Amino acid sequence: MHTFWNDIQRPIIALAPMADVTDPAFRRIIANKGAPDVFWTEFVSADGLYHTRELQKLPDSKNPLMLDMVFDVSEHPIVLQIFSSNPDTIAYASRLAVERGFDGVDINMGCPDRSVEKQGAGAALMKDSVRARELIRAAKHAVGDNIPVSVKTRIGYNKNELSTWLPEILAEEPALVTVHARTRKEMSAVPARWEHVREAVSIRDSLHSPTLILGNGDVLNVAEAHERVKETGADGVMIGRGIFGDPWLFSETTPTHSERMLTLAEHCRLFEDLCAHKSFAVMKKHFKAYVRDFDGAAELRATLMEANNATEVAHIIEEHLKQV
Repeated sequence: MHTFWNDIQRPIIALAPMADVTDPAFRRIIANKGAPDVFWTEFVSADGLYHTRELQKLPDSKNPLMLDMVFDVSEHPIVLQIFSSNPDTIAYASRLAVERGFDGVDINMGCPDRSVEKQGAGAALMKDSVRARELIRAAKHAVGDNIPVSVKTRIGYNKNELSTWLPEILAEEPALVTVHARTRKEMSAVPARWEHVREAVSIRDSLHSPTLILGNGDVLNVAEAHERVKETGADGVMIGRGIFGDPWLFSETTPTHSERMLTLAEHCRLFEDLCAHKSFAVMKKHFKAYVRDFDGAAELRATLMEANNATEVAHIIEEHLKQV
């Protein structure tokens, strides 16, 4: 099966999926400032998609989960990440990915969120390789030759289990596996151990698998990503936290102070336009990331935290820029 993964440049530098971060608004900003090689969406509940659309008969325009799946042409190639422990709903969501024009679908098998794990999804799948393989097969059968299926996971649940866990995943021949270089138990409490990404590559190669391997964990910029590729032999790197407050990251350009502040205002406006189903308070986590490293940053952040909408943010920034 020939997919966009066959044509994309190496090394692949991708945007990591992050809940309440890589939403349609932020992705649009990133695409305008310098896109990664591949976008990932926030993860979406396959069960939620099915029950809301099929069982409750709620139209797409009123389904908040469908609104999380909105994307712009500037974001291609873009991968929809989904989670579930139910092969039927994984298949349903995968068909939706094809229907909605995504370039790929990715199954989350690494999220440590307790509510996700209680469903037997996310990181819990590392303890149930039989079910994990069923999910990959269900997604691949659902999408056929239309789009590729990939997996994002960790090196293990309580300890490094790549030697047993990764071969199970590779046996189902996903197009790509992203390996977050920590266990579920470790969360983000310890530095990512990139030697295990190198181990994942070695396992892949020993099995003569065509699956691509991306590494993930603590990479803050493109230069560091290239170094990690050299160290590990991975096909690319997924960058997450480094994108906070820096939508110019993938273009490796440095904005002026004015550009940074005006981009924050634009980000807020797009959030209201594209993410109206979410609380504006979600945007406030971005304020600290954008507003830093200059005299008066703390005072400006404090003022912005009192803003209730994009209009108020734009006014505060306008007044700030008059004084600098």
